[in-house]
Amino acid sequence: MIFIRYENWKSYVRYYPVTCLLILANVIMFILTVINGGSTNIQTLIDFGAIVDVSPYKEELWRYLAAIFLHNGFSHLFFNCFALLVFAPPLERLLGWWRYALLYVAGGFLANLLTIAISARSVVEVGTVSVGASGAIYAIYGAFLYIAVIQRAMMDEGSRKTLYGLLMIGIIMSFATPNVNWVAHLGGLVSGFFVYGLIIRIFKKSLRQGR
Repeated sequence: MIFIRYENWKSYVRYYPVTCLLILANVIMFILTVINGGSTNIQTLIDFGAIVDVSPYKEELWRYLAAIFLHNGFSHLFFNCFALLVFAPPLERLLGWWRYALLYVAGGFLANLLTIAISARSVVEVGTVSVGASGAIYAIYGAFLYIAVIQRAMMDEGSRKTLYGLLMIGIIMSFATPNVNWVAHLGGLVSGFFVYGLIIRIFKKSLRQGR
């Protein structure tokens, strides 16, 4: 079962440095928003890089990256960091740190881009504000889905069933829970699936050599 963590904290930091840095970045940005108006304050989130589906914000590309590291309240931060802590490490080990970081950032960016592309409206004065690492986390799930479906020999049956159950619950909750950005979740899942497929093809030689 690849989704059970056996490492102690010292080993975890050594084996999964990017995952640790991503969690740390989320926590730091959360603290910054708290001390600058509050993590649930809409204007504070916009100031720090939330994506908004109206102009001029939707044209500011930096927001599509910055929003990945912002969270609306402690529970939002906690559940996303927990998902990173538990489920992301096997992918970092498989891809190596920089390819894993590339997938995470690209998946989150594309998920946010799809959010704005689908939800943007041209004739409103106040748009929808969205933040969170969920799109990038679902990109990790998308990569695991690729492995489960196409690279079946690389994932044991128990892990495959866990992944399917996790995705089923996650997708249902994405639609059933109010104020959840289901577009980012599904967009991240699809983006991660295809970005992972591209990465293993483009960097096939370096992956075999363990770099």
